[in-house]
Amino acid sequence: MSCKSILSTRKSQLSSNKAIAHLRKTLKIECSTILSSPSIQEALVSSLNSQPSAKSAALRPQKPRRSAERDEHLLLERSRQQEAYNQQCLYRIAASVTAFKVRDPDPSAVDGGHVLGLRFEVMTRGQFLQPYYVMLNRPYPGNAKFLRIHRHTVPPAIPLPGLAARHLPAPKQQSDDQGNPSSSLPRQDLERFVRSLRREIMRYHNRLGVSADLRRSLGAHSSHSLMAADGSLPPNTIVDVSIADTEAKQIRLTWADERNGRLVMDDDGRVVKFMVFGAEGRDWETTRQLGESQGRVEDVAKMLEEYAAGIEQQAGRE
Repeated sequence: MSCKSILSTRKSQLSSNKAIAHLRKTLKIECSTILSSPSIQEALVSSLNSQPSAKSAALRPQKPRRSAERDEHLLLERSRQQEAYNQQCLYRIAASVTAFKVRDPDPSAVDGGHVLGLRFEVMTRGQFLQPYYVMLNRPYPGNAKFLRIHRHTVPPAIPLPGLAARHLPAPKQQSDDQGNPSSSLPRQDLERFVRSLRREIMRYHNRLGVSADLRRSLGAHSSHSLMAADGSLPPNTIVDVSIADTEAKQIRLTWADERNGRLVMDDDGRVVKFMVFGAEGRDWETTRQLGESQGRVEDVAKMLEEYAAGIEQQAGRE
């Protein structure tokens, strides 16, 4: 079997697997939508009564009554589970930040083990991600109202220590107060801390989304579809789009001819700078041609596609 036929078979299999996965996902969504319908729930409840309504009788399949009742009980249970799940999702959307109290089981924990927990919800592309948690305790004996971060699950790309130092400053030492009696205690603002932290979390995920959108727009995840029979790629094909730093403010682009590009974004995910490097250092010509691709990621993807198309047309004329 030739290399070309192997690649064709592999692409066909990948396409079939994606189509099957898409159909399964669509089937789950359609089933959830049907079970969430009030009319369907009403028909299921009515069909289990001794005298079902005309609507529920019309929906009942032509099966033995015992088998039909068993199926209806299962559907009704699934419908109630879906209703509870919808209510949970609605709450998570409306209350993106939730405060709760927990107890530290450590016998030597400060403040009797009392801990204030903060839960931050994150959604991307219509799906909830794993929430982030921040645990606060009160470790200062002389200042019982002052909070301090005890534990957290926030990624290191988010400046949590800086936000805590700004909005949840620690109380001053007693020696400082004795030296300056008129000095007042610093003020903590938990509400501003929560708002600032949520804003930084959303900015971080927006930047991650920019990288994913750019990857999908440029087709870097499926560059094998452009592969020739001998396994080579056109030199202007972008083969990789990845994040270059922990804060997700820089995106690395890699072309098939081993050129590298770097997109620099601000906190909100807007492209503010673009650079291209070749084998001999910085590629000023390509940087100049693509230097106008600043702003939204859609503009950047369009500029890169036009640049690649221009190179292909020029190579075809030659």
